[in-house]
Amino acid sequence: MGTYFDEIAAEAMKLPLRDRVRLAQRLVSSVEDQMEGDVETLWAAEAERRLAELRTGKVQGVEAGESFRKAREALER
Repeated sequence: MGTYFDEIAAEAMKLPLRDRVRLAQRLVSSVEDQMEGDVETLWAAEAERRLAELRTGKVQGVEAGESFRKAREALER
């Protein structure tokens, strides 16, 4: 016998396409709402880590113009 999740998923798959899309949108929205704060916290921590690496000399910064030039070249390949 399947799990409760499997039963719900099977029932959801029986819905018409429009209703499945609406359900998927609602589920994604609920996840995004909960994750938004977590993502912001993670990005802030990453920014702090990178700033510390720059300040200690662990990494060297790259001028914006050079960085954009390299990005454009990579996209042209």
